[in-house]
Amino acid sequence: MKYVRQVITISICSSVLASLVLAQDQARIPESSVVRKQVKAVGYEVGGGSTKVVFLGTPAAPHASGEAKIDAKKNGTDIDLKVNGLPQATALGAEFLTYVLWAVTPDGSATNLGEVSLDKNGQGKLSATAQSQTFALGVTAEPYFAVPLPSEVVVLINDTKKNTKGKIYPENSYKLMKRSQYEKLGNPLALTLDLKNVPLSVYEARNAVEIAKSKGAEKYAPEILTKATSSLQMTENSLTAKEEKGKTITVAMQTIQFAEDARALTVQRQEAERIQAEKDAAAAQAQAAAEAKAAEEAKRQRELNAAKEAQLKAESDAREAEAKAREADAKAKADAAQREAERERAAAIALRQQLLQQLNTVLQTTDSPRGLIVNMADVLFDFGKYNLKSDAQIKLAKLAGIIQSHPGLRLAIEGYTDNIGGDEANMKLSQQRADTVREFLTQQGLSADAVSSVGLGKAEPVADNSTNEGRQKNRRVEIIVSGEAIGSKLTT
Repeated sequence: MKYVRQVITISICSSVLASLVLAQDQARIPESSVVRKQVKAVGYEVGGGSTKVVFLGTPAAPHASGEAKIDAKKNGTDIDLKVNGLPQATALGAEFLTYVLWAVTPDGSATNLGEVSLDKNGQGKLSATAQSQTFALGVTAEPYFAVPLPSEVVVLINDTKKNTKGKIYPENSYKLMKRSQYEKLGNPLALTLDLKNVPLSVYEARNAVEIAKSKGAEKYAPEILTKATSSLQMTENSLTAKEEKGKTITVAMQTIQFAEDARALTVQRQEAERIQAEKDAAAAQAQAAAEAKAAEEAKRQRELNAAKEAQLKAESDAREAEAKAREADAKAKADAAQREAERERAAAIALRQQLLQQLNTVLQTTDSPRGLIVNMADVLFDFGKYNLKSDAQIKLAKLAGIIQSHPGLRLAIEGYTDNIGGDEANMKLSQQRADTVREFLTQQGLSADAVSSVGLGKAEPVADNSTNEGRQKNRRVEIIVSGEAIGSKLTT
């Protein structure tokens, strides 16, 4: 059980660190990839003391059961889960390797609370904290821990006891990921797990990469899949070299997150491709109908001209009237196009202001003809170093989440120093800081093609370098956010 506890602890930490990404992923999952079910939720009383709920096995695991102690507090709700009689996840399908506990709030949002690892007797424990006080609990079979939605293979679902304290909400709709999203082509990983010598997370990492490839990530998300395969190779090397288990697990978990990002992006891009294909087909059909109609009209006109030469003048008048109508129609279309352009410009300005406000909640941001300039002060780095402090990482993670919600934006990262020290050293430090910020943002899911970095040394000071205060202001990293969506060339 010592190994099981270690895996659970690391999985929970990873879930917390990835919460922003998973929240974004849920919002972007196509409806074609999910099914919906109803579940009973309970509103627990904050400060009312602990209470218990039971877990009932589903047809997927009829002999499974469980119990959880729930204690709602101001800063979150503590959950202590015990499960019994669960089969090994591989028994439910070759694509499944583990179990995950979920909290489902009445609005249908599902939160990954952590990985429930089992011993050989099908027993497991998990301690977690939910941010809400009203939720339903369920356990699902999963191919790996870092999944954005519960799979449709639900094995345990919560139910109340006679003495359960809390308000019951009997019907709450929530999304479940279709099992087909995790099925693999070719020969799946149908094997007996050697957990004595190989951590479960290594199997999950292999599984995650295979699933991503099977779904087409090599075509639709190659930039992220490359990171996943490289990370998997690092995992295998660590396992082969018999490095410390914690290090192997950490790299494996990184692999899982990269692979899940690649799978999710593949699904999104395939859905976008399908929608575009439907639009193109509809446009082609409309064009063919218009051409057929035009051909028929031309034939009819020729027949009328041949049969009624006496009506040439009348027809000429009709054509002149038709020309005037076309001219009026063209003018109307031009006016409509101008109004649309003005609407798009207004929308870009509005989005620019909204993005400016959002970014200002994380870091100081100003508007400029170049775009929105996000200023990272020198205090977010150790003096003379380029490693990000924890506070800087948190702020940049939030910034990445905001940028990801507005597709099509580009980031130019510029590092600056004061005039203390040599030009070469200042230029090197400014480049290192800019590169560090760029690397962190791409790790948060931003496309590397959309993020650039450059070190400019002591160039372009924003304050007087003769004072400590001025030099501190000059030691900075600026992130310039631009793109057509926010009208980068607009000045408001």
